[in-house]
Amino acid sequence: MRIALHGRRFSKESFPYVETIAKKLLDNNHEVFITDICAKENKPEAQAYLNSHPEVKVLETLDSVDFFFSLGGDGTLLETVSIVGALEIPILGINLGTMGFLATTAKNDIENALNLFFDGKYELEQRTLINLTSEANLFKGKKFALNEVAIIKRDTSSMIIVRCYIDGEFVNTYWADGLMVSTPTGSTGYSLSCGGPLMHSQSASFIITPVSPHNLNVRPLVVSDSSEITLEIEGKGRSFLISLDSRSHTVNSAVKISLTKAPFSAKLVKISGSNFFDTLRNKLNWGQDVRN
Repeated sequence: MRIALHGRRFSKESFPYVETIAKKLLDNNHEVFITDICAKENKPEAQAYLNSHPEVKVLETLDSVDFFFSLGGDGTLLETVSIVGALEIPILGINLGTMGFLATTAKNDIENALNLFFDGKYELEQRTLINLTSEANLFKGKKFALNEVAIIKRDTSSMIIVRCYIDGEFVNTYWADGLMVSTPTGSTGYSLSCGGPLMHSQSASFIITPVSPHNLNVRPLVVSDSSEITLEIEGKGRSFLISLDSRSHTVNSAVKISLTKAPFSAKLVKISGSNFFDTLRNKLNWGQDVRN
């Protein structure tokens, strides 16, 4: 198989894990590549490694890649999803960061996880992506997100006003610091911190969650992911931020955006023995009572 490794700047403690992963892949007769971003972010170490391991190449094209390994935290995995895009190359998240809710393979479990991967003991989970449509030229064509799309106020203390429509029908006017639409995958991220519900990753839903709403009776709303959600922005400020996961773009109040389920999905590798509820308990301490 042809396997690409992607990561940002590795710490001194993390780089040996990257070398271990590459060695294990090579020992099992797989072709190994690293992304150009990874090579540039770790230039001295990466160049030294490539010089001593000429069989490892810098990735030039995605067309023939069988798997991506995301080496870092959840931010790295989200970036890997944006790189893969509509090609739907499966992604295995290996957590070299802190939380690692999406990148579920821990550093101390890398060898076991890779053995299971080589033995074919894994599943591919299809995760819904949310797609943004706008007349404005935003995000250089990569107008999709795994976690959420958010509209946030910028450089002002004034709230913003967002009018929301679902399939052409008026839903509500949100007076808030922002508004986000998240996928079930994103329900455990930004949406959760703003009071949104936990959703199983395979739920066919979107969650509309206000950020610090000025109307206390406004609550998150769960809708079908077959819906088209249209958002119109108002506010006293001249510009606002639209974010797709960790990517953001400044827009003005004339922008109208529509959000729908993307025609392609993110395929995440789930190693046998792990599941969504285990992750909730282990990463979010879900259901734990500190009194016991």
